[in-house]
Amino acid sequence: MSHSLKLGMIGLDTSHAPEFAALLSDSLLPGHVPGGSIVAAYPGEPSADLAVSYGRVERITDELKHRFGVPIVDSAEAVAEQCDAVMILSVDGRVHLELFKRIAPYGKPVFIDKPFAVSSSEAAEMFEIAARYQVPLMSCSSLRYTDELVAELQRDDTEAILGADCYGPIEFEPPLPGYYWYGIHTVEMLYRIMGKGCVSVTVTSNEGYDCMVGVWQDGRIGTVRGNRQGNWQYGALIHRQSTASLVDIRLEGNSIYAGLLSRIMHSFQTGKPDVEAEETIEIIRFLECANESRQSGATVKLFPEG
Repeated sequence: MSHSLKLGMIGLDTSHAPEFAALLSDSLLPGHVPGGSIVAAYPGEPSADLAVSYGRVERITDELKHRFGVPIVDSAEAVAEQCDAVMILSVDGRVHLELFKRIAPYGKPVFIDKPFAVSSSEAAEMFEIAARYQVPLMSCSSLRYTDELVAELQRDDTEAILGADCYGPIEFEPPLPGYYWYGIHTVEMLYRIMGKGCVSVTVTSNEGYDCMVGVWQDGRIGTVRGNRQGNWQYGALIHRQSTASLVDIRLEGNSIYAGLLSRIMHSFQTGKPDVEAEETIEIIRFLECANESRQSGATVKLFPEG
């Protein structure tokens, strides 16, 4: 796909919808992402038990319609029919599987916003559906593509990465299960640095803080510190053979979304998702095991033998 893409949005209960629309439509905006425009959007059915969903879908839908001139349609299928590629943005990860089932038969490239799913079985099922209909499918957090992290990992004078300690806010949003709501961001950073291959996770938690310790199959260790008290800064300390590099992430302006959106557009244009299916499934499984370990205090294996 080399032409300007006709894009569709499903799920207008997240601030990502107007942020993406602005970056795509305003060529004068810092971080502008060219290559497509939003031609249809479906608000979706807000989750009745989730205030961050039902409490803002009307406002965001109005913003898409009146500020950006996006036509609002009455179904997910109508979006898929009219578009070259689709973004499922619904803030509630519990609805992603059913929404994807409805649009997968159209065979259009799809991005699904975080959290991709709220169980590893649902994550695996979505990729099975994607393979059946030959749908390029991508999902990740915007923290994976922050300017500071990308610049550090693209340095050509660095040694192999031996481990990483990532940190960030880690709110909970019941009834969404545990770490899927905000833990996903910092865990995505950890996987961007370490790659897939984690075999176990152990969590220590109290009222204000959580610490997840992941052990990789090659013996490397990666940690996530989550704060509900104190600062809400994101960052990472990356360990190499002879150095350690601090990545201090600045959540300023729209740069946090521009990096992600540029990779989404690249995936749509090439048909090659920027994040492998196996890594996305493993991230969801990591969160699943971290939730279990937080409750039990035990080390949990991601993929038990046998």
